[in-house]
Order: sequence, then structure tokens, then C-alpha cells
Amino acid sequence: MDSAFVYELIGYVASVLVAVSLMMSRIVPLRIVNMIGAATFAVYGYLIGSWPVAGMNAFIVLINVYFLLQIYRSSEYFRILPIDQPDAYLNAFLNFYRKDIAQFYPDFQNEADASEHGYFVLRNMAPAGLILGRVEAGCFHVALDYATPQYRDFKVAAHLWRENREHFIGEGITEIRSRTTDPNYAGYLRKIGFDKDTDRPDTYILKLSPKS
Repeated sequence: MDSAFVYELIGYVASVLVAVSLMMSRIVPLRIVNMIGAATFAVYGYLIGSWPVAGMNAFIVLINVYFLLQIYRSSEYFRILPIDQPDAYLNAFLNFYRKDIAQFYPDFQNEADASEHGYFVLRNMAPAGLILGRVEAGCFHVALDYATPQYRDFKVAAHLWRENREHFIGEGITEIRSRTTDPNYAGYLRKIGFDKDTDRPDTYILKLSPKS
């Protein structure tokens, strides 16, 4: 294969990666894809003997590495905020994210009034997640488990279901149940510690116990 064609192909791949990164809304994936694109451009610049292209994109790689390290090293503030019914902000939140919620919960309308239990998950005091459901005999049945687009990195889920179990236990909740037939959402539930119900294959259960 002609080397000039290979070099040109590498340049096109780098361009596509950078363009894709600029269309992303979540900062961490944006940084990662942009870093890979810049690294590919740096290789392209080296191969064609263009040191300004190689040097500038190598510098962009370092910038992305720096900010990614800053993101992962920074300590973030999380808090669970119980929702009182009725709640005007809850209705405004559901209306604002209605189309996005419908992608994951097509049958969900506006159950703010019907859900007796709800929590906002605050991340650096910004509403990053919302949980709605009902409680029956110590079991919290999830009707909506939603994270806003910019905070879909599992940190909200980890804080809610792994690190805040005492909050639920303090309310007399010892089990979380969530139903889904979506393989992606099922994978998310398994990743954060839910187990499939042996009697109901569409149901996933998280047993709560105090931290040791």
C-alpha cells in the first residue's frame, strides 16, 4: 500500500476524531476523544515531516491529559435531597428533560404526583440525578432513575446506590427494585451492584446493608 495514502488516511481519521469530540456534551468523553484525535494528528505531522503540526497536537494531548487528571483528582460534593410532594421544581425539571427521559423511559409521562418517594442527587449543588418511585414493605420500587446528560459517568449512581445506603436504611428501606427489558439499562444496574431476580427476569434487586 502506498505510504502517501496511509499518511492521508491517518490525517482523515484524526480529523474525524477531533470533529466528533467537538460534538460531545460530556466533558470527560470529549477530552478523551479529542486527546486521541490530537495524538493521531501528531503522528500524522511526524510522518509527513510537518513539525509544527506534530508539536502543536502533542501539546494539545498534554493539555487534555492535564485537565483529565484535574477532573479525576478533584473532590466533588454529593448530596441526596428528598423531594416533598408536591414540588414545583420537580415538575419543572421533568418538563425540561421530558424528551431526553422519553428516550430511556418511553412509557413515563409525569409521575411526580403519583410517586410517593423521590430524591434529587446534587453534584456540587447542581441537580445531576433524579430518582422517583414508591415504597412498599421496606422495598423501594424505582419508577424513574435519571441522570442529566452532562453527569452520566456513574458517579451519581455510585453515590446514590453504593455510598448512601445508610440514608435509605434510615428510612426503613432495605431493598431497591428496578424493572427493565433494556439490555443497556440492565448492564448499568449490574455494574452498580444490582442482581437479577430469579423469579422475575425483568427485575433487578439491590439488597441494602450498613457499611462495615
